[in-house]
Amino acid sequence: MTVYGGKKCYFVVINGSPISNSTYIPNLLGEYEATVDSKGRFLVPGGLKKQLPDGDNRMVISRGFEKCLTLYPLKSWEPIVERIRKLNDFDPKVREFKRLFLGGATEVELDSAGRLLLPPQLKEFAGLSKDIVLAADLDKINIWDASKYKQFFEDFSPEAFSSLAADVMADKGSSGISI
Repeated sequence: MTVYGGKKCYFVVINGSPISNSTYIPNLLGEYEATVDSKGRFLVPGGLKKQLPDGDNRMVISRGFEKCLTLYPLKSWEPIVERIRKLNDFDPKVREFKRLFLGGATEVELDSAGRLLLPPQLKEFAGLSKDIVLAADLDKINIWDASKYKQFFEDFSPEAFSSLAADVMADKGSSGISI
């Protein structure tokens, strides 16, 4: 690996292939509480905002796989879209997936006060009330109604979590990382 730098950017070369900071995908961590105002906006908490790529105020918000919303920084969204573009539209499952996954997906931008506006149809889908939780998920942020998020963890026992971790993180030819 070789690193080249300049005043405003850097390039990393791995195996002869340059990777610039423009392809950086964030590693978002943490849970943050926020409040939705009467206009459907919420202030992105400072601890989360500083984890986002510098100057990247535009994101895509869409329906999550559960009854939540998923907020993608553009750097995380773009590779997903490129993969979806390659799917075969002649396959009915592909068309159904695209309707469910892309339906309602909306580009949003932080305003000058650091707030994001929740599209009304997405807010309704997730059943978001005044109090929400932003749960970072490495390259995306899940937005939950605070009471539903709390209930999820209350309903999940330590034993069930241990069993889930064993199933998901089982060494299936991976690097053998232990958690």
